[in-house]
Amino acid sequence: IFYLIKHEKNAWIHFFATFAIILLAFIFKINSYEWLFISLAICLVWITELINTAIEVIVNLVQPDIHPLAKTIKDLAAGAVLTSAFFSLLVAFFIFIPKIFK
Repeated sequence: IFYLIKHEKNAWIHFFATFAIILLAFIFKINSYEWLFISLAICLVWITELINTAIEVIVNLVQPDIHPLAKTIKDLAAGAVLTSAFFSLLVAFFIFIPKIFK
């Protein structure tokens, strides 16, 4: 986790997004089921970012030169992070939009 935060600038984006969502959760006093979904979404993003970074490091170790398959592998791993981030946004919208407009 420390490697991720130290070497990946996207981890800082995830860190600040995590902080902002947790702050919003306390401000809007979300219930335990909403906390469950928020926690799941946050963990999913962090887990996929960790796996993506591990895959990128392995690919760079095995194939340091530019190679089309190495690019495909990295793109697929990044796609997993993007998918989890979209899921997290969806969860946040379902939980916070009704509370904001209440």
